[in-house]
Amino acid sequence: MKILNLYAGIGGNRKLWGNEHEITAVEMNPEIANIYQDFYPNDKLLITDAHQYLLEHFKEFDFIWSSPPCQSHSVCNHFLKGQGIYRYPDMKLWQEIIFLNHFYKGKYCVENVKPYYKIMFNPTILGRHCFWSNFNIPEKEFNYTQIGTMNRKASKESQRKAIIREAQIPELIDLHGLKDFKLKNKRQVLRNCVYPEIGKYILECAMYTDELFT
Repeated sequence: MKILNLYAGIGGNRKLWGNEHEITAVEMNPEIANIYQDFYPNDKLLITDAHQYLLEHFKEFDFIWSSPPCQSHSVCNHFLKGQGIYRYPDMKLWQEIIFLNHFYKGKYCVENVKPYYKIMFNPTILGRHCFWSNFNIPEKEFNYTQIGTMNRKASKESQRKAIIREAQIPELIDLHGLKDFKLKNKRQVLRNCVYPEIGKYILECAMYTDELFT
């Protein structure tokens, strides 16, 4: 299967996809892209604008995964307004969902966090993420801890784990010691990762589902 992995980050969603697919990953940040390439040397990696690349190359792939930036959609915006910080939601998320739904003939999944506003377009919700797709993704429980650093009632150990995302993504604990993994925003990069088991589950749903939504 030819797969396009947009806004790839360090590849949390891709971790359990195996090596039998032809995967093209797109990541804008060169420092983060280098870490992705260390993990997945057989993937074709492009350092460019994922949003524009999707528009120009969507017809070339059988399955498209897209994880547009989530910060402007997350519940953190409620906390930011207390600091006098306001921002528009990034409409690239909705642009890609609408575009893929109307023009793409393959299977797609667009991922983002649960937004602070009313959710649109009826996604499947798995854990703390929303998944918009044109194929069926049955709801499923995943055995990982949902802990945020703002949960003051959590134990000190749980709060410590939340800081480095161990609580949410146990498979990515080994990332801490990867070469010179000294990104200034390391915590954010880890928190942006999709839980690998969810990434695997959704790809399997895409591979073994023939019927597409219209």
